[in-house]
Amino acid sequence: MYPLVRELAAKDAPVRVPVAVTCRVLDIARQPYYRWLKCPITDAELRAAYRANALFDAHRDDPEFGYRFLVDEANEAGEPMAERTAWRICSELGWWSSHGKKRGSNGKKPGPPVHDDLCAVIDRHGVTRHEFIANSPNELWLSDITEHWTGEGKLYVCAIKDVYSNRIVGYSIDSRMKSSLAVAALNNAVARRRIEGGDVAGCVVHTDRGSQFRSRKFVHAINRHSMVGSMGRVGAAGDNAAMESFFALLQKNVLNRRAWATREELRIAIVTWIERTYHRRRRQASLGRLTPVEYELIMNPAVIKAA
Repeated sequence: MYPLVRELAAKDAPVRVPVAVTCRVLDIARQPYYRWLKCPITDAELRAAYRANALFDAHRDDPEFGYRFLVDEANEAGEPMAERTAWRICSELGWWSSHGKKRGSNGKKPGPPVHDDLCAVIDRHGVTRHEFIANSPNELWLSDITEHWTGEGKLYVCAIKDVYSNRIVGYSIDSRMKSSLAVAALNNAVARRRIEGGDVAGCVVHTDRGSQFRSRKFVHAINRHSMVGSMGRVGAAGDNAAMESFFALLQKNVLNRRAWATREELRIAIVTWIERTYHRRRRQASLGRLTPVEYELIMNPAVIKAA
Protein backbone atom coordinates (compact mmCIF):
# COMPACT_ATOMS: atom_id res chain seq x y z
CA MET A 1 0.00 0.00 0.00
CA TYR A 2 2.86 2.41 0.75
CA PRO A 3 3.79 3.11 -2.92
CA LEU A 4 0.11 3.91 -3.54
CA VAL A 5 0.09 6.40 -0.67
CA ARG A 6 3.21 8.05 -2.04
CA GLU A 7 1.81 8.18 -5.57
CA LEU A 8 -1.47 9.81 -4.46
CA ALA A 9 0.36 12.39 -2.34
CA ALA A 10 2.82 13.37 -5.10
CA LYS A 11 2.77 17.00 -6.22
CA ASP A 12 2.30 16.03 -9.87
CA ALA A 13 -0.62 13.67 -9.16
CA PRO A 14 -3.78 14.48 -11.18
CA VAL A 15 -5.75 14.64 -7.93
CA ARG A 16 -3.52 15.10 -4.93
CA VAL A 17 -4.68 13.25 -1.80
CA PRO A 18 -3.07 14.03 1.56
CA VAL A 19 -1.22 11.21 3.30
CA ALA A 20 -3.50 11.39 6.33
CA VAL A 21 -6.61 10.92 4.20
CA THR A 22 -5.20 7.95 2.24
CA CYS A 23 -3.93 6.24 5.41
CA ARG A 24 -7.32 6.66 7.08
CA VAL A 25 -9.17 5.23 4.07
CA LEU A 26 -6.75 2.29 3.73
CA ASP A 27 -6.69 1.79 7.51
CA ILE A 28 -2.91 1.94 7.85
CA ALA A 29 -0.76 3.85 10.36
CA ARG A 30 1.16 6.90 9.20
CA GLN A 31 4.35 6.39 11.23
CA PRO A 32 5.30 3.09 9.57
CA TYR A 33 4.63 4.74 6.20
CA TYR A 34 7.04 7.60 6.96
CA ARG A 35 9.69 5.12 8.12
CA TRP A 36 9.26 3.24 4.86
CA LEU A 37 9.47 6.51 2.91
CA LYS A 38 12.94 7.21 4.37
CA CYS A 39 14.16 3.67 3.54
CA PRO A 40 11.88 1.87 1.03
CA ILE A 41 14.10 -1.24 0.89
CA THR A 42 15.59 -2.64 4.08
CA ASP A 43 18.86 -4.56 4.24
CA ALA A 44 16.91 -7.73 5.05
CA GLU A 45 14.68 -7.30 2.00
CA LEU A 46 17.67 -6.65 -0.23
CA ARG A 47 19.43 -9.75 1.09
CA ALA A 48 16.29 -11.81 0.51
CA ALA A 49 16.05 -10.49 -3.06
CA TYR A 50 19.63 -11.52 -3.83
CA ARG A 51 18.96 -14.97 -2.40
CA ALA A 52 15.77 -15.33 -4.41
CA ASN A 53 17.61 -14.23 -7.55
CA ALA A 54 20.32 -16.88 -7.02
CA LEU A 55 17.68 -19.58 -6.46
CA PHE A 56 15.76 -18.42 -9.55
CA ASP A 57 18.87 -18.62 -11.77
CA ALA A 58 19.62 -22.14 -10.53
CA HIS A 59 15.99 -23.23 -10.99
CA ARG A 60 15.86 -21.83 -14.53
CA ASP A 61 19.04 -23.72 -15.50
CA ASP A 62 17.95 -26.99 -13.82
CA PRO A 63 14.14 -27.12 -13.37
CA GLU A 64 14.27 -30.68 -12.01
CA PHE A 65 16.23 -29.58 -8.90
CA GLY A 66 14.44 -29.40 -5.55
CA TYR A 67 15.22 -26.69 -3.01
CA ARG A 68 18.04 -28.71 -1.40
CA PHE A 69 19.97 -28.83 -4.67
CA LEU A 70 19.12 -25.19 -5.37
CA VAL A 71 20.80 -24.27 -2.07
CA ASP A 72 24.06 -25.81 -3.31
CA GLU A 73 23.87 -23.85 -6.55
CA ALA A 74 23.12 -20.61 -4.68
CA ASN A 75 26.09 -21.22 -2.37
CA GLU A 76 28.37 -21.58 -5.40
CA ALA A 77 26.94 -18.31 -6.75
CA GLY A 78 27.95 -16.51 -3.54
CA GLU A 79 24.54 -16.39 -1.81
CA PRO A 80 24.71 -18.87 1.10
CA MET A 81 21.54 -19.63 3.06
CA ALA A 82 19.95 -22.31 5.22
CA GLU A 83 17.84 -25.03 3.59
CA ARG A 84 14.76 -23.79 5.45
CA THR A 85 15.29 -20.29 4.02
CA ALA A 86 15.50 -21.73 0.52
CA TRP A 87 12.38 -23.82 1.13
CA ARG A 88 10.46 -20.73 2.28
CA ILE A 89 11.49 -18.67 -0.77
CA CYS A 90 10.80 -21.50 -3.23
CA SER A 91 7.46 -22.25 -1.54
CA GLU A 92 6.31 -18.63 -1.69
CA LEU A 93 7.27 -18.28 -5.37
CA GLY A 94 6.20 -21.76 -6.51
CA TRP A 95 9.62 -22.96 -7.66
CA TRP A 96 9.27 -26.73 -7.33
CA SER A 97 11.18 -29.55 -8.95
CA SER A 98 9.64 -30.33 -12.34
CA HIS A 99 9.24 -34.01 -11.36
CA GLY A 100 9.45 -33.94 -7.57
CA LYS A 101 6.11 -32.34 -6.65
CA LYS A 102 2.73 -33.74 -7.61
CA ARG A 103 0.48 -31.08 -9.06
CA GLY A 104 -2.85 -31.15 -10.82
CA SER A 105 -3.06 -30.51 -14.52
CA ASN A 106 -3.18 -26.83 -15.30
CA GLY A 107 -3.66 -27.21 -19.02
CA LYS A 108 -0.19 -25.90 -19.82
CA LYS A 109 1.74 -27.45 -22.67
CA PRO A 110 5.54 -27.93 -22.70
CA GLY A 111 7.36 -24.73 -23.51
CA PRO A 112 8.64 -24.06 -27.02
CA PRO A 113 12.08 -25.41 -27.97
CA VAL A 114 14.98 -23.00 -27.87
CA HIS A 115 16.05 -24.17 -31.35
CA ASP A 116 14.29 -25.20 -34.55
CA ASP A 117 14.34 -28.85 -35.64
CA LEU A 118 16.92 -28.84 -38.43
CA CYS A 119 16.93 -32.61 -38.95
CA ALA A 120 13.23 -32.98 -39.78
CA VAL A 121 12.15 -33.60 -43.36
CA ILE A 122 8.70 -34.16 -44.87
CA ASP A 123 8.44 -37.09 -47.28
CA ARG A 124 6.19 -37.30 -50.33
CA HIS A 125 3.35 -38.65 -48.16
CA GLY A 126 3.44 -35.59 -45.93
CA VAL A 127 4.92 -37.51 -42.97
CA THR A 128 7.60 -35.83 -40.89
CA ARG A 129 10.67 -37.96 -40.30
CA HIS A 130 14.27 -37.34 -39.36
CA GLU A 131 17.40 -37.76 -41.42
CA PHE A 132 20.78 -37.89 -39.74
CA ILE A 133 23.25 -37.50 -42.60
CA ALA A 134 26.64 -35.79 -42.63
CA ASN A 135 29.09 -35.62 -45.51
CA SER A 136 32.02 -34.38 -43.43
CA PRO A 137 33.17 -34.31 -39.81
CA ASN A 138 31.70 -31.67 -37.50
CA GLU A 139 28.68 -31.16 -39.72
CA LEU A 140 26.04 -32.78 -37.47
CA TRP A 141 26.39 -33.84 -33.82
CA LEU A 142 23.79 -35.64 -31.72
CA SER A 143 23.57 -35.53 -27.94
CA ASP A 144 21.53 -37.12 -25.18
CA ILE A 145 21.75 -38.17 -21.51
CA THR A 146 21.32 -41.59 -19.93
CA GLU A 147 21.45 -42.78 -16.33
CA HIS A 148 22.18 -45.96 -14.38
CA TRP A 149 22.02 -47.03 -10.76
CA THR A 150 25.05 -47.99 -8.70
CA GLY A 151 25.42 -48.92 -5.04
CA GLU A 152 26.13 -45.24 -4.33
CA GLY A 153 23.20 -43.87 -6.34
CA LYS A 154 22.65 -42.85 -9.94
CA LEU A 155 25.38 -42.00 -12.44
CA TYR A 156 24.55 -39.80 -15.44
CA VAL A 157 26.28 -39.84 -18.83
CA CYS A 158 25.94 -37.15 -21.49
CA ALA A 159 27.49 -38.12 -24.82
CA ILE A 160 27.92 -36.33 -28.15
CA LYS A 161 28.17 -38.33 -31.40
CA ASP A 162 29.43 -37.12 -34.76
CA VAL A 163 27.00 -38.50 -37.36
CA TYR A 164 29.73 -38.57 -40.01
CA SER A 165 31.69 -41.39 -38.35
CA ASN A 166 29.46 -42.35 -35.37
CA ARG A 167 32.36 -41.41 -33.15
CA ILE A 168 31.67 -40.17 -29.60
CA VAL A 169 33.57 -36.92 -29.83
CA GLY A 170 32.77 -35.79 -26.30
CA TYR A 171 31.13 -37.01 -23.11
CA SER A 172 30.69 -36.08 -19.48
CA ILE A 173 29.92 -38.28 -16.46
CA ASP A 174 28.57 -37.00 -13.14
CA SER A 175 26.52 -38.00 -10.11
CA ARG A 176 23.99 -35.21 -10.76
CA MET A 177 22.05 -34.37 -13.89
CA LYS A 178 22.78 -30.64 -14.05
CA SER A 179 22.96 -28.35 -17.05
CA SER A 180 26.73 -28.32 -16.52
CA LEU A 181 26.76 -32.03 -17.45
CA ALA A 182 25.67 -31.18 -21.02
CA VAL A 183 27.91 -28.11 -21.17
CA ALA A 184 30.97 -30.14 -20.12
CA ALA A 185 30.25 -32.78 -22.79
CA LEU A 186 29.97 -30.10 -25.47
CA ASN A 187 33.14 -28.33 -24.36
CA ASN A 188 35.03 -31.64 -24.30
CA ALA A 189 33.86 -32.44 -27.84
CA VAL A 190 34.89 -29.01 -29.14
CA ALA A 191 38.29 -29.26 -27.44
CA ARG A 192 38.94 -32.71 -28.91
CA ARG A 193 38.05 -31.66 -32.43
CA ARG A 194 40.16 -28.51 -32.22
CA ILE A 195 43.16 -30.50 -31.00
CA GLU A 196 42.70 -32.71 -34.06
CA GLY A 197 42.68 -29.64 -36.28
CA GLY A 198 38.95 -29.60 -36.97
CA ASP A 199 36.64 -26.58 -37.19
CA VAL A 200 33.32 -26.81 -35.33
CA ALA A 201 31.89 -23.45 -36.45
CA GLY A 202 28.50 -24.01 -38.09
CA CYS A 203 28.16 -27.56 -36.76
CA VAL A 204 24.53 -28.49 -35.97
CA VAL A 205 24.02 -29.93 -32.45
CA HIS A 206 20.74 -31.89 -32.35
CA THR A 207 19.21 -32.84 -28.97
CA ASP A 208 15.86 -33.60 -27.38
CA ARG A 209 13.97 -31.03 -25.29
CA GLY A 210 15.54 -31.99 -21.97
CA SER A 211 15.94 -29.12 -19.54
CA GLN A 212 19.72 -29.49 -19.62
CA PHE A 213 19.77 -28.78 -23.37
CA ARG A 214 17.28 -25.93 -23.06
CA SER A 215 19.24 -24.31 -20.23
CA ARG A 216 20.77 -20.90 -20.58
CA LYS A 217 24.27 -22.32 -19.97
CA PHE A 218 24.04 -24.86 -22.80
CA VAL A 219 22.60 -22.33 -25.26
CA HIS A 220 25.40 -19.90 -24.39
CA ALA A 221 27.98 -22.66 -24.93
CA ILE A 222 26.59 -23.39 -28.41
CA ASN A 223 26.67 -19.72 -29.32
CA ARG A 224 30.17 -19.28 -27.90
CA HIS A 225 31.50 -22.00 -30.18
CA SER A 226 29.61 -20.55 -33.21
CA MET A 227 27.54 -23.73 -33.51
CA VAL A 228 23.86 -24.16 -34.42
CA GLY A 229 21.29 -25.77 -32.11
CA SER A 230 18.52 -28.15 -33.19
CA MET A 231 15.76 -29.80 -31.13
CA GLY A 232 13.29 -32.60 -31.70
CA ARG A 233 9.68 -32.83 -30.50
CA VAL A 234 8.43 -33.52 -26.97
CA GLY A 235 8.37 -37.22 -26.07
CA ALA A 236 9.47 -38.37 -29.53
CA ALA A 237 12.43 -40.71 -29.09
CA GLY A 238 12.62 -41.24 -32.85
CA ASP A 239 13.63 -37.62 -33.29
CA ASN A 240 17.02 -38.58 -31.84
CA ALA A 241 17.04 -42.27 -32.73
CA ALA A 242 20.66 -42.32 -33.90
CA MET A 243 21.80 -41.26 -30.43
CA GLU A 244 19.41 -43.66 -28.71
CA SER A 245 21.01 -46.53 -30.62
CA PHE A 246 24.39 -45.73 -29.07
CA PHE A 247 22.92 -45.70 -25.57
CA ALA A 248 21.25 -49.03 -26.30
CA LEU A 249 24.69 -50.48 -27.06
CA LEU A 250 26.13 -48.91 -23.92
CA GLN A 251 23.27 -50.38 -21.88
CA LYS A 252 23.78 -53.85 -23.32
CA ASN A 253 27.58 -53.95 -23.22
CA VAL A 254 28.32 -52.10 -19.98
CA LEU A 255 25.49 -50.84 -17.82
CA ASN A 256 23.44 -54.04 -17.60
CA ARG A 257 26.34 -56.50 -17.59
CA ARG A 258 26.43 -56.63 -13.78
CA ALA A 259 25.68 -54.68 -10.63
CA TRP A 260 28.01 -51.72 -10.03
CA ALA A 261 29.05 -51.04 -6.44
CA THR A 262 30.44 -47.52 -6.90
CA ARG A 263 30.06 -44.67 -9.35
CA GLU A 264 33.81 -44.62 -9.99
CA GLU A 265 33.78 -48.29 -10.93
CA LEU A 266 31.04 -47.71 -13.49
CA ARG A 267 32.66 -44.50 -14.78
CA ILE A 268 35.91 -46.34 -15.55
CA ALA A 269 34.00 -49.13 -17.30
CA ILE A 270 32.10 -46.63 -19.48
CA VAL A 271 35.22 -44.71 -20.50
CA THR A 272 37.12 -47.93 -21.23
CA TRP A 273 34.33 -49.32 -23.42
CA ILE A 274 33.92 -46.08 -25.39
CA GLU A 275 37.60 -45.40 -26.01
CA ARG A 276 38.89 -48.95 -26.44
CA THR A 277 35.98 -51.03 -27.73
CA TYR A 278 33.46 -48.75 -29.43
CA HIS A 279 35.97 -46.42 -31.07
CA ARG A 280 38.72 -48.86 -32.02
CA ARG A 281 37.38 -52.44 -32.06
CA ARG A 282 33.68 -52.42 -32.87
CA ARG A 283 33.22 -52.45 -36.67
CA GLN A 284 30.03 -50.92 -38.02
CA ALA A 285 28.17 -51.91 -41.16
CA SER A 286 27.20 -48.29 -41.88
CA LEU A 287 30.91 -47.43 -42.02
CA GLY A 288 31.86 -50.24 -44.42
CA ARG A 289 32.86 -52.59 -41.58
CA LEU A 290 35.30 -50.03 -40.20
CA THR A 291 35.55 -48.67 -36.69
CA PRO A 292 34.81 -44.96 -36.14
CA VAL A 293 38.51 -44.16 -35.72
CA GLU A 294 39.49 -46.16 -38.81
CA TYR A 295 36.77 -44.49 -40.87
CA GLU A 296 37.91 -40.99 -39.96
CA LEU A 297 41.56 -41.91 -40.47
CA ILE A 298 40.88 -43.22 -43.99
CA MET A 299 38.37 -40.58 -45.10
CA ASN A 300 39.92 -37.55 -43.38
CA PRO A 301 43.43 -38.24 -42.10
CA ALA A 302 43.92 -34.69 -40.82
CA VAL A 303 40.94 -34.89 -38.49
CA ILE A 304 42.23 -37.83 -36.48
CA LYS A 305 45.78 -36.68 -35.69
CA ALA A 306 45.34 -36.96 -31.93
CA ALA A 307 43.41 -40.23 -31.91
